[in-house]
Amino acid sequence: MNARNDEEWHWSEDGVNFHTRKWVRPEDLNANGTLFGGSLLRWIDEEAAIYAILQLGNSRVVTKLISEIEFKASALQGDLIEMGLTATKFGRTSLTMRAVVRNMITRQRILTIDRIVFVSLDEQGKPKPHGFSDITYDRDRMPHEHPATGSIALPGN
Repeated sequence: MNARNDEEWHWSEDGVNFHTRKWVRPEDLNANGTLFGGSLLRWIDEEAAIYAILQLGNSRVVTKLISEIEFKASALQGDLIEMGLTATKFGRTSLTMRAVVRNMITRQRILTIDRIVFVSLDEQGKPKPHGFSDITYDRDRMPHEHPATGSIALPGN
């Protein structure tokens, strides 16, 4: 068992809450036998998109920017990693967030991304003002329409 420094391990880091966990499987590994960076970045982008949809109340969001990424540690097959995001700035049509990823087994931070920017789009694919300026922790902004069909049936609606 690895020695752990619990003084450096926090359930929430800089206001980032960790809600998404992934199990590192054989298909997620690189030639070195560690977590492939591309797999991790795909997971982060997907989680960030979901977070942006919930914060901006629009299912039409796109990644505009992911700032510099420096890998500090990695993960091995069977490790559990967790990802956390928090909104840091609401623009007129955008949302900027910060991401932290850490290995739950080794308790090491894998990476931090200081800026991930998503843009809210209208039906024509043009930037759309969203009107929000604060983080929601509820599902009060959950989109009630599906872009392809115009509507979805939600429980209780």
